[in-house]
Amino acid sequence: MIAIVDLGIGNLANVRKALGGKITGDPYEIERAEKIVLPGVGNFGAVMDRLEPLRGLILDAINDGKPFLGICLGLQLLFEGSEESPGKPGLGVFRGNVVRFRGVRTPHIGWNQLWKKGDCPLFEGIEDGAYFYFVHSYHAVPEEDIVAGVTDYGPVLFASALCRENIYAVQFHPEKSGRNGLTVMRNFGGL
Repeated sequence: MIAIVDLGIGNLANVRKALGGKITGDPYEIERAEKIVLPGVGNFGAVMDRLEPLRGLILDAINDGKPFLGICLGLQLLFEGSEESPGKPGLGVFRGNVVRFRGVRTPHIGWNQLWKKGDCPLFEGIEDGAYFYFVHSYHAVPEEDIVAGVTDYGPVLFASALCRENIYAVQFHPEKSGRNGLTVMRNFGGL
C-alpha cells in the first residue's frame, strides 16, 4: 500500500488518482505502508507544525529504506529549513536550505522544462527537457550531491528533482503534469 500523507492541505485526490494508494493521516497506516508520498502546498512553518506528530514515523520509514516521494512543498520540507519560516526546522533529511526566488516574478507558475542530471528511476521513459507543471515561490539549495533534475526560471537555475537511495522529491506537481507526470508517478509506484 502507498500512503499519501494527509495534512489537510494540497491536491490529495489528484495524487491518489495518478498514483493509487490511500490518503491517510493515521500513523498506523503510514507505518504499515510500503511507500510514502508527502504532497504539500502552503507555508513551510505551518505545514511543519501539522507534520510534527508524524515526524519520527516518517524519518524512521526513510531510514528503513521505504521509497519516499516528496512533492512541491513536500520536497522543501526534507531540508533543514526555509527562508519562508526562519527558525522553524524542516525534516533535515537533506543538507541545505530553501530560499525565495530573487530577481524573478513569484510565484513561478506554469509549465517549464526539467533537464535531467544523472540517473534517477523516477525519470525512466522521460525525455530530457520534458515539461512539468510548477507553482512555487521558493526553491531548495542542496548542500550535497542529490540533484536529479534542474529547471531554469529566467536567470535562476534551480534543483527541481532530487534523488538519493530510497528518497525522491520533485518541485513540480506530477499529478498536474499530464503524461509526463503520470509516467513519474507510475515509475515511483513500480519501485
